[in-house]
Amino acid sequence: MSTIALFDTAVTALTTALATPSGIVALCSATLAGMLVIVSSFVKTMIPLRCLAIGGNLGFLIYGALHPSLIMVMLHGALLPINIVRAAQMVRLTRRVQLAAASNDLSGVWLRPYMRRRRLRKDAVLFRKGDAAKRLYFLAEGQIEFVEIGQTMEPGRLFGEIGFFAPDKRRTLTARCATPCTVLQMDEMTFKTLYFQNPAFGFEVVTLLAGRLFADRQRLEERLAAVTPVA
Repeated sequence: MSTIALFDTAVTALTTALATPSGIVALCSATLAGMLVIVSSFVKTMIPLRCLAIGGNLGFLIYGALHPSLIMVMLHGALLPINIVRAAQMVRLTRRVQLAAASNDLSGVWLRPYMRRRRLRKDAVLFRKGDAAKRLYFLAEGQIEFVEIGQTMEPGRLFGEIGFFAPDKRRTLTARCATPCTVLQMDEMTFKTLYFQNPAFGFEVVTLLAGRLFADRQRLEERLAAVTPVA
């Protein structure tokens, strides 16, 4: 009996809602929002997921406003700006990486918003050759010396990427602060999160790193050609 009564109540509520234009709009909005939520459960990447969530929030907001439900309005009114901000962040990151790849910008400055700042004193060793490569670094201030090869790096450069992406994940050089330094760092979990949220980000990063390795190889070949005596 209770099931029949529940069904009759639902039918009555549906009939009442369809009797007015606002009720029809509310039901259509809720239906569309529900479909977007269902579709989002099959989406694996973050930008489409956030876009679907925004559509669902808007649909439920309209329903909550026209078919008065304060709780629904408050809930989706709070979720909507969060989803908009997160979607905008991921789109912005993808554009930055694409622009960096197009302009052959190997500095990695586009990663700065996702990295944690760390200050180091002069002569501090950031990592040693053979250490586990758990972080990717960006030099914001100061100078880093790579001890084994005697080279110094100026600010505005990404470094530590070779060990970070190497199969054995081991550092190939020792990095020491030649001056007081400000270093930005990103751990492996943060990078993987960005990658799985937006595979385009990972693809462009791989492209940039391949460009860095190719440029390093060219410089090495030029140096070898300069020191090799002509027969």
